[in-house]
Amino acid sequence: MGFLAGRHVLVAGAGVTGRSAAEALLAADAVVTVTDGSADRLAALEQLLPGVALTPGLVTPPDGTDLVVTSPGWRPSSPLLEAATAAGIEVIGEVELAWRMGLELADPPTWLAVTGTNGKTTTVGMLESILRAAGIDAVACGNVGLPVVDALLAGRRVLAVELSSFQLHWSPSVRPFAGVLLNLAEDHLDWHGTFEAYASAKAGVLTGEVAVGGVDDPVVADLLASSPAAAHVGFTLGSPEEGQLGVHDGQLVDRAFGQADEVLLPVADVHPGGPPGIADALAAAALARAHGVPADAVARGLRDFKPGAHRAVLVTTVDGVAYVNDSKATNPHAAAASLRSHDSVVWVAGGLLKGASVDELVRDEAHRLRGAVLIGADREVIASALARHAPSVPVVVLDDGSMADAVREARSLAKPGDAVVLAPAAASMDMFTDYAHRGQSFADAVLGLVGQAG
Repeated sequence: MGFLAGRHVLVAGAGVTGRSAAEALLAADAVVTVTDGSADRLAALEQLLPGVALTPGLVTPPDGTDLVVTSPGWRPSSPLLEAATAAGIEVIGEVELAWRMGLELADPPTWLAVTGTNGKTTTVGMLESILRAAGIDAVACGNVGLPVVDALLAGRRVLAVELSSFQLHWSPSVRPFAGVLLNLAEDHLDWHGTFEAYASAKAGVLTGEVAVGGVDDPVVADLLASSPAAAHVGFTLGSPEEGQLGVHDGQLVDRAFGQADEVLLPVADVHPGGPPGIADALAAAALARAHGVPADAVARGLRDFKPGAHRAVLVTTVDGVAYVNDSKATNPHAAAASLRSHDSVVWVAGGLLKGASVDELVRDEAHRLRGAVLIGADREVIASALARHAPSVPVVVLDDGSMADAVREARSLAKPGDAVVLAPAAASMDMFTDYAHRGQSFADAVLGLVGQAG
């Protein structure tokens, strides 16, 4: 890659993203240094990346640095990144690096991008399934796990790119052919500082040729309307207007890309079901249709899609009570959607709220709460919201309890016909490795009840 050859590039972060960025930079003949706060993570790269300088704990870029490529979680206020900016050194992310490298190819891949507070991973998985059903050489990448530079170097023709707000912040020139903004709610305010800054980062996905947005969300609808894209397409859970995809007579319908109203498939064939799953399916269909995928391939891809783990998964039913693992509901907006799928819920919640408020969630969903069991660092914040907006709901606050304790308490509150739902509304890193570890802990605890049922 000509623009990188001979340039001195510092990679900030030695995790999966940093390693892939460093490999791509080496392949482009750059001079590469990698830094990280963990000497162990750097040591793990020693055999994998010969020819890369590994320097722990840098707080200023080495002399002669031309570019910094940061892992997405590094905040702009990190001393190293602040020092780079002050020195006039450009700081970008791995996604931006992949974009710029792609522009140098004779036939760059097509980017179809997905962002939003909730539903990104499900939507990008649905999109990948649809594209493959159409016989297209496509892969899901980005925030979903596979770094974009890896997908680029593998020569994939279409990239179904999941983008977090962090990745978008560090990707100033990315212009996907088509991008969708699913929804917006308070999240990651501890990183971005304000909701406005968070929303502005998310809106970066709407800057390509086709912008798609969930118009049932008024903030998204406004951002879609003001987007610089050549074409604006909305999706709605209601009956679609011209230029939209939506639901009519129990069918997903396209009124944006066909010559007339085009039926895609029955709502009953969409999995996961319920409003969040249907909205994600409409968003994925819109991106695929923007790329020219026919309606029959959209239907096949959505029918073939298998939802990921820890996303509204029924673990089992014990004594007439359903136990549902939605550990992926890591913010209040996602948790509200999860709770709305059930009429009577014992809610298992708590963790790191990241500055988000749960008052609206509790106020709107209080009528369906049989009880609540709270764990994690911000359990008292949720307990206070419940006291304000749902004072009659029984609440158990576990100051030192495990997930097994939480499940036992939830079982004692539940009655036949209820659902015990793990929808934490918060991040997991206070008690668990990640949301998957938290979800597995819940599932293990629930399965431990089976032998006790009676």
